[in-house]
Amino acid sequence: MELLQKNDRKEIFGWMLYDWANSAFYTTVVAVLLGPYLISLAERSVGKEGVVLDLYLFNVTTGGLPAFCIAISVVSMVVLLPILGSIADYTNLKKTLMAFFCYLGVVTSSLLFFVTGESYVIGSVLLIVSNVGFAAANVFYNAFLIDIASEDKRDKVSTYGYAAGYIGGVIMLVMNLFLIENAESFGIDKLLAVRISFLAASLWWGIFAFISFKLIRSRSATKEIPTDKNLVTVGFKELWVTLKELKRLRYTAIFLVAYLFYNDGIQTVILQSSVFLSQELFTQSERDANADQTFLIGIFLLAQISALVGAILFERIARIIGAKQAILISLVIWCGIVIFAYGFLQTRTQAWIMGAFIGMVLGSAQALSRSLYSQMIPVGRESSFFGLYEISEKGTSWMGQLMFTIIIGVTGSFRQAILGLIVFFVVGSIVLLFTNTAKAIHEAGNLTPEEAEKVS
Repeated sequence: MELLQKNDRKEIFGWMLYDWANSAFYTTVVAVLLGPYLISLAERSVGKEGVVLDLYLFNVTTGGLPAFCIAISVVSMVVLLPILGSIADYTNLKKTLMAFFCYLGVVTSSLLFFVTGESYVIGSVLLIVSNVGFAAANVFYNAFLIDIASEDKRDKVSTYGYAAGYIGGVIMLVMNLFLIENAESFGIDKLLAVRISFLAASLWWGIFAFISFKLIRSRSATKEIPTDKNLVTVGFKELWVTLKELKRLRYTAIFLVAYLFYNDGIQTVILQSSVFLSQELFTQSERDANADQTFLIGIFLLAQISALVGAILFERIARIIGAKQAILISLVIWCGIVIFAYGFLQTRTQAWIMGAFIGMVLGSAQALSRSLYSQMIPVGRESSFFGLYEISEKGTSWMGQLMFTIIIGVTGSFRQAILGLIVFFVVGSIVLLFTNTAKAIHEAGNLTPEEAEKVS
């Protein structure tokens, strides 16, 4: 296979287009509509605040069901994702594996259209499987960042990738908002409009991902499979080797710990904010009439627009003060958001303001973290290391989801559950503060963006 050059504009466009594709699914299905929809199905079956699952140590109630499903999907991926990454480093199957899991997610999320009545169990299973497909595809998607962009371009490419996702998410949300708001004029009820929104977002993901796969080019493997091994055994062995190498790359490991905490908090806020706002700002009768759906989509529409501005703004800030410092600033703002949601949020106007602030820092920490981490990875180990990274990436937070579920089950309070997430932001910030990112980059044998810019 020919040696492919980095910074090819056509390929970078194709890579960014995948974020445009899957972000529509993530915002519409996972973050906005499916949580309240699953809760409404469960409440029809077991009643409001009824127990869906008794785990002896704690109960999963209707309110905690969406968070529990996300947590289950992530636990199932803790071993799967790093092994998949290890296999990809030994083959040229990175794009093939990315496409397989992408369309696994597309198909299962499309089937949510048929989930009605009291079928919350089927809906929960489809959420778990589609989220596995979403997250597994992202392992290979993130690893392609190293293939397509040089060190001095990655902050910009990573940030603009997230920005493309926000634009795609905004367009999909506008379409869904229009459909749900005008459902009766189209001769359908709002529940059917919500189910059509599930299907539309899923098809959007699949169609635009197809274009991405046409533009992204496969690379040859940097390592060969030993003659006495197969892909599965190599995958497990490579995972063990990667974990051992993290002991040598001490600051890379410390950064992963910081990211595991603060991004888990970010993802839980994103995934549970629609449920939180629905439960705290709307009465039961309003939720039964789906009066909350239009409001929630509007909030996320605002957040997506704000996120587009915030991603570009923080990329500029990172150029001046560095990615690490820019991430820390965004985490301070996240702490303020959680405190405000717990102690001060009372009106829908305040929710609009909070949504704008969430959007401002929504993707800044994630985009800059992805590009910063990509510089801390040894050459030829991209997918293996991003398999570990993906354990707390978009759609794969688990500690926060589990904490959210437990707090709701014990206290019945969504406000106390949201406040509990501040632990993740504080711990992540402290660990990141003491992480020497420049040394981490040098330990991996790479150049910092400043050094790479001088060389180029």
